[in-house]
Amino acid sequence: MTGRVVIVGNGMAGARLAGELHAREGDRKVTVLGAEPHRAYNRILLSTLLAGRIGEPDVELTEAAGHGIDLRTGVPVTAIDRSAREVHTDGGDRISYDHLVLATGARAVVPPLPGLDPADLPERVVPFRTLDDCRRILAAADGARSALVLGGGLLGLEAARGLASRGLTTTVVHPREHLMERQLDPAAGAVLAGTLAGFGVTVQLAVPATGVAADADGVRLDLADGRTLRADLLVLSCGVRPDTALARAAGLTVRRGVVVDDRLRTDDRSISAIGDCAEHDGVLSGLVAPAWAQARVLADVLTGTDPLARYRPQPVVTRLKAAGIDLASMGDPVSGGPGEELTFTDPARGTYARLRIRDERLVGAILLGDNPAVGTVIQLFDRGHPVPADRRALLLGRALGTAGATPAASPALMPDAATVCQCNTVSKGALVRSWRSGARTVDAVVAATRAGTGCGGCRDAVGGIVDWLSQAESVEVTR
Repeated sequence: MTGRVVIVGNGMAGARLAGELHAREGDRKVTVLGAEPHRAYNRILLSTLLAGRIGEPDVELTEAAGHGIDLRTGVPVTAIDRSAREVHTDGGDRISYDHLVLATGARAVVPPLPGLDPADLPERVVPFRTLDDCRRILAAADGARSALVLGGGLLGLEAARGLASRGLTTTVVHPREHLMERQLDPAAGAVLAGTLAGFGVTVQLAVPATGVAADADGVRLDLADGRTLRADLLVLSCGVRPDTALARAAGLTVRRGVVVDDRLRTDDRSISAIGDCAEHDGVLSGLVAPAWAQARVLADVLTGTDPLARYRPQPVVTRLKAAGIDLASMGDPVSGGPGEELTFTDPARGTYARLRIRDERLVGAILLGDNPAVGTVIQLFDRGHPVPADRRALLLGRALGTAGATPAASPALMPDAATVCQCNTVSKGALVRSWRSGARTVDAVVAATRAGTGCGGCRDAVGGIVDWLSQAESVEVTR
């Protein structure tokens, strides 16, 4: 077991790694250095916080604490001395390590537009990435009547829906032909735009921004077609860039991210990287499930719990977390190629579904709107199981019998191996075992398994399984 582990970063990856190390037996010292002054928090829930559906205490993550854990917040690391195996902090401290883990995450991209200086943004222009960003947006939204969101990706749309729910007239400006172009096809993007319009969010597509001007009266956004848009607030959601400055300055191999192997090691075997800053097999994950999987693997390797543990990326499901909008996208639903392709659309109801099937397996899907089969589709994709003969049932959300049992609706029909929580890879069997070990409330099951502590999208499914177990054993459940 590595004796002194230093983790640079107290975000979702770094905090999870500290917890994984603490949970494994052994005598070790773990130092976590977080640049932000806050406790670790769930970045995925910031859009829910922005919408006013939860409070700040609800985004806090459970942090490792106790013997061997040294957590320091508000301590930026400025340099790595690889020869001395030390990190330097901006306060002048030098902290020794046997193994260093970079979990520095990613930074919001500020587009290179006239009027935007990343080091000195106007008061009413705010990127949306951190808890402090969220606080600034909420402060600016207080008393505001209108908002602009630059960027029509996942986070930008969540921010727009949250601002609209607070009563602000909200406009999304996106330079591409349709929304969420990485996850959706044009038809799905059009249906989504219509759904957003019903919630008071206007969408301006295929028009790049050319400049920003801010004054005491608000913000002006200049567009390439000659128009100008004005609002009280401008939220920037133009993507993120891995924070690789420390690694690059230390001479580690950096491409788009810090390059790591299957054991999450850099080219310096005493330094690893996980989460948004890490590039594995040419891929940046950018999502919580891979980051937490990397934390588990690295903890197994560093503690000797499983020296042969290797990180193997799993299929990823992207979900939009916005009130009144149900959207799941997975695999490659848009590129075409051999195999079956099925689509169904009902714009008036805000419904769109597209499935791509190859060799009887689901290779990509988009499900927008109320579709009771979404749980089944995710399970089929996640586990690579054959799709049912009735393809239309998946599109239309009709009952599918045993093969189509969804977690919340028919838990008795789910196999124990079925994944309920994608973020933490928690199966139905794990939930049942926690119940039988004494976790008799939804909160207790969540605490025991971590199901529902990522994006929160599986919370209803977890509750459905707990309800099913309670009914089977005639136990009253506290929600």
